[in-house]
Amino acid sequence: MSDLSLLLILGALAGLAWARPWWGVLGLVLLGTLHPQGYASETLRGAPVYHTLFLAVLLGVLRDVLTRQAPPRPFWDWRIGALTLLWALFLLSTHFSINPWAGWPKFWAVAKILPPLLLAWLLIDRREKLRDLNVVMALSIAVIVVKGAYWALTMGLRERIYGPPGSPYLDNNEFAVAVAMMIPLLVLWYRELGRGGAFVALRAVVAGLIALSALAVLGSWSRSGLLSLATVALLLAWHARRSLPVVAALLMAAAGAAFLLPEAWLTRMASLGAPELDPSAQSRVDVWRVGWDYVLRHPWLGGGFQGWIYLSQPSGRMLDWHNAYIKIAVEHGLPALALWCALLFGSMLQLTYLLHRNRRWRLPWLDSHAAMLRAALAAYAVGALFLGISYWPLLYLLIVSALLLQRFARLARAEATRTADETRRVDG
Repeated sequence: MSDLSLLLILGALAGLAWARPWWGVLGLVLLGTLHPQGYASETLRGAPVYHTLFLAVLLGVLRDVLTRQAPPRPFWDWRIGALTLLWALFLLSTHFSINPWAGWPKFWAVAKILPPLLLAWLLIDRREKLRDLNVVMALSIAVIVVKGAYWALTMGLRERIYGPPGSPYLDNNEFAVAVAMMIPLLVLWYRELGRGGAFVALRAVVAGLIALSALAVLGSWSRSGLLSLATVALLLAWHARRSLPVVAALLMAAAGAAFLLPEAWLTRMASLGAPELDPSAQSRVDVWRVGWDYVLRHPWLGGGFQGWIYLSQPSGRMLDWHNAYIKIAVEHGLPALALWCALLFGSMLQLTYLLHRNRRWRLPWLDSHAAMLRAALAAYAVGALFLGISYWPLLYLLIVSALLLQRFARLARAEATRTADETRRVDG
């Protein structure tokens, strides 16, 4: 990507953010996920592109508040409190970090996740905006999928697919899990599209993106990505009543890839059934043991951000936890792990509860939203068993999407109940 193209994108997004701050939130998600600055020259690669757009969004929000056009309407959810407590523990563990010189820069880098979450919480006031947020998340990854899948096919799937340079999804394993997480959001978009003539072509494009996403996960040569993809496929099959074309697209992509994938790929994936024979898997077990031993000695606050630097010294090599759960526990202690797991699995349970309640509520849009958000979080939960992806923005955006969905479901149910009561009074 040329510097001029990046500046034009930034200018357009900043203008949209000033006109409609909500559009700026979508722009922040796009920049944070697609990370186009990673493709720019060295001059702009380190430029504050994301911060510039964030400032434009803040100015737009401030203008709306001062003119009282659309003041933000905060609301409470247990996940707001859990996120606040989690970041308080991050701050506390960083203060007592065993490596404060490396811990504080990492703390401020992770803290950048919060402002977009806060803006999404305040500015998403309609279900349609929530749908757009999920679509933009999915499309941000899908753009990279198209590029990567095309390259992989030209190489006969013999080379691994990687994510955008400088992004959290650069490595082939991280990229594969991120793509698997976004497949349910593409399915949600597919379900939300109308069935009229104007949407036929777009539905075909979205189905194609879903198939390419499955192909990209396989073409990444990632075992954790394969497990995440299998989790998504099982949950999609469970909810296949309205997604038969989508499931068919996934099956076709997998069948097509089976003829193209080399034998070395099959050998690598076969090691999932015999981890004790794979040196990489065995080294991960050894690292997990080191991390867990440290957690047992320091259960309350852990070692702070970047604690692996200190723990790597006895072994003489740099450790990577390769597990988001152990990483949170090692860096911030067991209370932080409990909060983090509550956010992840509590959101999944609450989405399941919404699916159960909707059998009685009969809100036509709720099943798709709840099921697909749950599938995306499940893909993350599986991938996190093998990757240290504890601070991914995508995870926290999905958690915010889940709490917003619960709010809109309650509002829609209350409105339906009020309308039914008014109807009964008029009829009576």
